[in-house]
Amino acid sequence: MTCLFSLKTQRTLKGARLGMTVHKVPASVLYQIEQELDKGEKDTMLFLCQDLVPDFPVMDVRMLLVALNERELLTHGILAELLYRMKRFDLLKKILGTSRAAVETSLARNPWILSPYRVLMTEINEDLDKEDLESFIFLLLDNSSMSYMKKAKEKSFLGVINDLEKLELVSPDQLDFLENCLLNIHRRDLVKKIQKHRLEAPVHTVGSAPVYINVLQVSLPGLSLAEPPGMVNKGKLLNGSGAIQKERVPVSVPETGTAVTQVSDHYRMQSQPLGICLIIDCIGNDTGVLVEAFAALRFEVQSCLFLNVNSLSQRLREVAGLKQHKDYDCFVCVVVSRGNHQDIFCTDCALPGFALEKVKRFFTGDKCTGLLGKPKLFFIQNYVEPGHRQEQSSFVEADGDLGPAIPQVADILWSQSMVDASALERSPSSSSYYLSTLAELLTDPRKRMLPLLDTLLELNNRVYKRNRDHPTEQYSLLLKHTLRKKLFLSRS
Repeated sequence: MTCLFSLKTQRTLKGARLGMTVHKVPASVLYQIEQELDKGEKDTMLFLCQDLVPDFPVMDVRMLLVALNERELLTHGILAELLYRMKRFDLLKKILGTSRAAVETSLARNPWILSPYRVLMTEINEDLDKEDLESFIFLLLDNSSMSYMKKAKEKSFLGVINDLEKLELVSPDQLDFLENCLLNIHRRDLVKKIQKHRLEAPVHTVGSAPVYINVLQVSLPGLSLAEPPGMVNKGKLLNGSGAIQKERVPVSVPETGTAVTQVSDHYRMQSQPLGICLIIDCIGNDTGVLVEAFAALRFEVQSCLFLNVNSLSQRLREVAGLKQHKDYDCFVCVVVSRGNHQDIFCTDCALPGFALEKVKRFFTGDKCTGLLGKPKLFFIQNYVEPGHRQEQSSFVEADGDLGPAIPQVADILWSQSMVDASALERSPSSSSYYLSTLAELLTDPRKRMLPLLDTLLELNNRVYKRNRDHPTEQYSLLLKHTLRKKLFLSRS
């Protein structure tokens, strides 16, 4: 079994799937797409399309798109599938005038044009960080020369896979070598993806052409290649100038095998409990409301009051080492302390404090493997001591580099509030408006049905409205994340 298409196969498949005259995509559309892609995305597109023009030595994206267009292999539908696989959902709307949901609907009801094997490789590429890739390349020593190893350090995972294909170590039906390498670098989650691929990408034929049954159809055995009852003409890919219809059709992959959910666009949040919520409160005014809120969200809450810097470090290390993380779907850490914009002082009165960067570092996927690929949420309330106050504009930003306290690894959300410590002097027992509002929104039955990011945007909005009414007590907010999917803290 192979995923490599001949030109004859391509045309047979094209006719079997589309069944109508192909209209070339305007050059202006191809130019727009090329201009929007960065180098990594262009390399991904070349990799994904490698089997569509195997006899043509394509060196860049522009040549690829022209070659596909000239051979009448390029349609708006294929472009939509490409942009979808590359997660450029913004270009689906901006250039092709369609939506992510419409493409998912079409992929659920039509054979994929792109090779499932190449789609799988691009997904693995997205999930490998720099250290994983370096470890993966090191494992190739037994099969490669030292000169190749030096060159490989400059390559992406997809570039290395191309080389392994030439060595006949990896192919669509030969993935054992890749599995073993991923096992050796402790990426069992990616091995599971490969095993799932083997089960969910069988081949059947249309005439003499192999046509891939896609993952959605295998996961939903009642869904055939024909139009499902009651869904005729909804979200269908139209050839040529007909864009993809935008109606949302409830066709998606069941994540657990029972409940139907949107296609892999959200984190799994079904463990009991959802995860550990660690609350470090060095002020003592907010623990009660926080414990109540996160317990209501089905977290196992662990709270610690009035820690000094040494005790904080020890506690973070202990919680990061808990074996339960591998069975849970999420992790939350809330820290309330005096400090400055980079450090928290805990109950210690003198510098140096404990760097905020270190708080999240205990729980990144490389340090806490049980949380690899799972959302890790950090909520920080910092009361800034006199002499350590920065200008508000330096940490109220929506995008860009916000300093060393901001996470740069996947699946982390960082929500931070700062207010002058004089607020505690004026009212020593008062709660943080930021934290009390967070607890209120998280436990509101209506808000719990929204993605967490939507809820946090409302939190920010409420805090800024309060700032207008309290000019002497200004909360400064920072919200950054490296989440890869939507996050819902409640299923009901």
